[in-house]
Amino acid sequence: MSERNIIVRGLHDLGLGAWFGGSLAGAVAVNGAAADVPDPATRLRIANAGWARWTPVNAAAIAAHLIGGAGLLRANRGRVAAQSGVGASTVVKLALTGAALGVTAYSRLLGKKLQAADGAPVEGATDPALNTPASVKSVQRQLDVCQWLIPALTGGISVLTAVHGEQQRPGAQLSGLRAKPTQLLRAVG
Repeated sequence: MSERNIIVRGLHDLGLGAWFGGSLAGAVAVNGAAADVPDPATRLRIANAGWARWTPVNAAAIAAHLIGGAGLLRANRGRVAAQSGVGASTVVKLALTGAALGVTAYSRLLGKKLQAADGAPVEGATDPALNTPASVKSVQRQLDVCQWLIPALTGGISVLTAVHGEQQRPGAQLSGLRAKPTQLLRAVG
């Protein structure tokens, strides 16, 4: 890889931005707009249609983010191993990414269950009505939690991306490289 990682950084950042922004917009706008539909029996259909249109774009965004992230990890593997703090922030970022992937996949499964419940009366995509079937209510409650977890987790990934950017400053690299041997000696001794 060259000294500049514009393509992989672009994939990483644009993919993450779409994953975060699309998830937040869906929770606020798609689900919110569905709740405004006058007929409670068509609200799920409206929300499901919006999410179905977003799903392939979201999948592409996630793929771009993962490809870009793998490229950045490969390009910066020396710093991850040698610079104090970079390895730890990378591990946390990978854990958040794994959690966001898991919650996103689970949300998709829940969304499929709501697609199968088309016609059930609801207040909104994740808000049951008094006469919503119990099985649909359960799915809605789970999806309500997931729809807010995804932007929280991807937002955390974005913050750690900023941390990594700060760790790349020349002064941070120099002090981090100096501190690593001392930390290793303390851990052994």
